[in-house]
Amino acid sequence: MGWHVYLVPWCGVFGAVALVGYGRSLAGTTRAQRTVRAKGRIERVDEPRHGSSPNDGISVVVSFQDPATGQEFTVTNDGERGERISVAWTGREIGVHYPRGRPHAFRFANRLSEGGRGLGRPTFALFLAYAGLVAVAAIDRGWPWALLGFCGPWALSGAYHLPGNIRDRNRRIDVLAAMAAVPGRVVAVLKSVTVDSDDGHTSTHLVPVLTFTTLDGRAVTAYCETGLPDPAGARGLDVTVHYAVDDPADFVLDVDAERRSWKRDMAVNVVGVLIVATAAVMGVVAL
Repeated sequence: MGWHVYLVPWCGVFGAVALVGYGRSLAGTTRAQRTVRAKGRIERVDEPRHGSSPNDGISVVVSFQDPATGQEFTVTNDGERGERISVAWTGREIGVHYPRGRPHAFRFANRLSEGGRGLGRPTFALFLAYAGLVAVAAIDRGWPWALLGFCGPWALSGAYHLPGNIRDRNRRIDVLAAMAAVPGRVVAVLKSVTVDSDDGHTSTHLVPVLTFTTLDGRAVTAYCETGLPDPAGARGLDVTVHYAVDDPADFVLDVDAERRSWKRDMAVNVVGVLIVATAAVMGVVAL
């Protein structure tokens, strides 16, 4: 009975949170549903200063139009303005999000999006309530219910999404094969230093910034957080950049390494589905 004193309220509270969240979504009153999503256009790109912090992103000037009023705005990403802009070129379209009627409270997003229904938190609350129910069943009826309750849904979800993951992997391999190669240059290395308040340990994060020009003349400035063996001494280094022709924000320095990484990820997904499916079957057999 001691466990039930905690688990029953746990399930009730999170179940109620999920119910309220789904109700708000149906009524169209979630934050995500009340957010205006406009299309912004980068008008100017400033090259980051060598040695500055990478946390602020590439400095850009963006113009966008409020769909409700038709008013035009020209703004910058100074300060906390949503997602960090890590790839920029003049003319690039990015997302601009803000509460309805408050365009000056804008936030940037690297990708244009149609928005969601605000179901992330209610779904997580539903998962926590379900986990509580599984825990109750496992305590009352034995460990096989834990295997069946947790691994069964994961196995079904994994099996459902696996064909789509395979298609995504194949599409990614095709994109890598079709990438264009152009010369690039590392123009700066950004640095941020953090100190652990508990033990005083200092960690340094280095982010090289490279520039390259696409075959159609777009001058791209981008953070390059992978692919360089010595980021600290990379300033001034000439590199070959491979980018997707329809989206220069999708670029890599080593196509072969990226291809191998995707193949490994696919193998891990398949093995993971097999493991949870086997555990679920063990739970059924042991009931």
